[in-house]
Amino acid sequence: MVMEAKRMLKNLSIKTSPQNTEYKIVGLSELPCNEQMFVLKQRNGRDGNGEDFHTSEITVYEYFVKHRNIELRYSADLPCINVGKPKRPTYIPMELCNLVSLQRYTKALSNLQRASLVEKSRQKPQERMRVLNDALKHSNYDSEPMLRACGISIATSFTQVEGRVLPAPKLKVGNGEDFLPRNGRWNFNNKKLVQPSNVDRWAVVNFSARCDIRSLVRDLIKCGDMKGISIEQPFDVFEESPQLRRAPPTARVEDMFQQIKTKLPGAPRFLLCLLPERKNCDVYGPWKRKCLAEFGIVTQCIAPTRVNDQYLTNVLLKINAKLGGINSLLHVEHTPAIPLVSKMPTIILGMDVSHGQPGQSDVPSIAAVVSSRQWPLISKYRASVRTQSPKVEMIDSLFRPTENDDQGIMRSNFSAFFGFFALLYI
Repeated sequence: MVMEAKRMLKNLSIKTSPQNTEYKIVGLSELPCNEQMFVLKQRNGRDGNGEDFHTSEITVYEYFVKHRNIELRYSADLPCINVGKPKRPTYIPMELCNLVSLQRYTKALSNLQRASLVEKSRQKPQERMRVLNDALKHSNYDSEPMLRACGISIATSFTQVEGRVLPAPKLKVGNGEDFLPRNGRWNFNNKKLVQPSNVDRWAVVNFSARCDIRSLVRDLIKCGDMKGISIEQPFDVFEESPQLRRAPPTARVEDMFQQIKTKLPGAPRFLLCLLPERKNCDVYGPWKRKCLAEFGIVTQCIAPTRVNDQYLTNVLLKINAKLGGINSLLHVEHTPAIPLVSKMPTIILGMDVSHGQPGQSDVPSIAAVVSSRQWPLISKYRASVRTQSPKVEMIDSLFRPTENDDQGIMRSNFSAFFGFFALLYI
């Protein structure tokens, strides 16, 4: 808790009372105010060495109460704010410090804060236009003397530009059926998938979600059959122990994996994970890390609050793609209509680098590269993910030549691409 408070408070500006002096927070004291000692220098007349002070050790609490005559009501058992230098700390009791208002927050947001920020910043076009219009009227830029002196005028209405509506791409689904969107959405209800996968050697994991698991599995199998996905009965349903519901997330995940190892005859191919909360569930991160990074097990997390055919269809689209199936193809993939790509074997690459959140300078950056695999199709791709030094934008693992080989991402992607052609001509 103290380490988290240090990270949150570091570099924030405060004003202290009663002097009203502004400082920047360096950290917190290791000990509470009534135990944190420092060396106090006091004048007492010149001695034989020519020095006119003596030193003594005293607690921060005692110094402010007895020497500064400041009453401290609740700082005794709390850490002190450190506003000094690394080798010369300066401690101030917490209740004498006030955060300076309107400071820019540069630390990482919690899941709940991030979701709230997205919700608050989401605006419909008409609402955004109204807000901008109101701001323009209230600002009254035309009356600004500096702008008028410079000959600058700002229009009071939006500039209109020519636009065009692009046609929605046509898809191909199972049985060669053409598929067009309605109201901007592709609804896969009652549609067969292009390449459905088989869901076998799988199990259900329930982290205290309240739902009828038997009905959920039955409806999932039924909905999958309509899409062409063959889903076997799950090997088992693993329920979380009620005693662990308030345990740390990592402990809950570890206990669940111990159950899986004990009861399953081998590693599962797929795990369906039921979470109690749709957003901001603290089990989600540790569970994904355990499944994907440590064991390489495909997993799909759901929070089944309201289950219907549309919900199950969306879940099955994710499961099918994760297990190597293909949900749909672009209609143009079956025609020689894509410039260059349709005429000669072409690999399509996409790359991106994700960095840690603000304030997390020690978190590695994640480089990801995807590449198409089965020319002339472009809907099946291979994904490669590597870690690299924090905040580095250039991907440093694209090429990694060794003495006899290359261990880089591009070599493995090209091998997968040309390996498909080798299979065609075997």
